[in-house]
Amino acid sequence: MEVQLVRVNLNERYAGDEDVGRTPRDIPDELVVQVGRKEDRKEVLISALDTKIEKGDVLYSLASGIARDYHELEELGTLARELDIELTLHTPYYMDLADADGLAEKSVQSVIWGGMLAEAMNAPIVITHLGMFGELDPKEALNRIGKNLRTIRDAYKKAKIRSHLGIEASGRTEVVGSLDELLSLVKNAKGVLPVLNFAHVHARGFGLFKRPEDFDDVLSKVEKASDGGHIHAHFSGVEHADGNELRYTPIKKGDLRFEPLAECLLNDDYDLTIVSSSPLLEHDAMYMKVILERVLAKRLVRPPKSEKPPEKMEKPEKPEKSVKDLKEGKAEKRR
Repeated sequence: MEVQLVRVNLNERYAGDEDVGRTPRDIPDELVVQVGRKEDRKEVLISALDTKIEKGDVLYSLASGIARDYHELEELGTLARELDIELTLHTPYYMDLADADGLAEKSVQSVIWGGMLAEAMNAPIVITHLGMFGELDPKEALNRIGKNLRTIRDAYKKAKIRSHLGIEASGRTEVVGSLDELLSLVKNAKGVLPVLNFAHVHARGFGLFKRPEDFDDVLSKVEKASDGGHIHAHFSGVEHADGNELRYTPIKKGDLRFEPLAECLLNDDYDLTIVSSSPLLEHDAMYMKVILERVLAKRLVRPPKSEKPPEKMEKPEKPEKSVKDLKEGKAEKRR
């Protein structure tokens, strides 16, 4: 299941006496994502869960409804593990990592804060969109995004955030995130993972996914670029036109079918997590499970290809009627 970080507005206050010596992880009823501190007459901003708060620090807390504080996030993570549920976190949907609109710094901070929340929940991956090209040359946009991805990756490492950073495919041509762009970016930012959104890739490919082989071709590319071969993915129905996504739809209403993907997953041993992004969120999650089980059941009852079907038994030939029988039959009809 995916936790969505919709808002990243901040509240700020000076650290009180009761906060000194604590860490952001220990502050009750607040999600402190940044500590501001004066060093050499300059304000230094620190985003790490285990930073010791000092007198005079300014605390910046997330105004978000995700949880009351980090203790609640930790409890959420524990509950999820007990229920055998894997939690992931998605950053706000508008991102500008190319700095096309001058919001790259804010976007980078949002992804770092998302990493802090994910660490508290023990979520294995933080997923983000990349932003629009705007007026930028595509090569320049990718260079800027690659630099910011490396900044975020290094910030995760410094703050001891174990969650991976994942970048999601986009469904529109003006937004950075075609499959080739994702694979290029993760190659230049080691440790960053591609996130395969089947609906987005399908739309960008003018209805790409039709056969199991179509899914296999894309999955094999993403698997090679993924850490340890694990693939994180989203699935939904989709309405699209001219290589652009228009909107998500329930799976039954789009032309992106789940059956060929189920066939592909049973043909090859892919290590795959699929999150439902359908408007019918829970319904289509269960619908995908039903389809996978149905495809598997058909395979289990299907005879092996090498096994020959039983030969048809020849019908016994009817005995020829004698002349006497024929004459008696005609006589019976006349009577």
